[in-house]
Amino acid sequence: MTRTPERKPPEYQLRGADVTDRAGCYAAIGAALNGPGGYYGANLDALADCLRGGFGPAAPFTLVWHDAAVARRWLTSRLEVAGRDLSYYEAVLDTLRAGGVTVVER
Repeated sequence: MTRTPERKPPEYQLRGADVTDRAGCYAAIGAALNGPGGYYGANLDALADCLRGGFGPAAPFTLVWHDAAVARRWLTSRLEVAGRDLSYYEAVLDTLRAGGVTVVER
């Protein structure tokens, strides 16, 4: 029996040096996944919807978030997600990971 090699999920590069607010965060995600000006959600609920398919790549995939420290520093507003207190940046990561995305922060 011949084994078919396992396919590695696609990998996308998010350029995060300019992610200093929520709009910039979603613009960077959209550009990473759907090219310049691409859409992939404009809030956490829309991001979760996009992860289910129909708006670009569907999980599983890997998102390499370059300059992630910029977003971590700026997206600091707090919100409760599933009973946990998270920064907005952490909530975005949580949404991506819950949707089947492997996020690599660089």
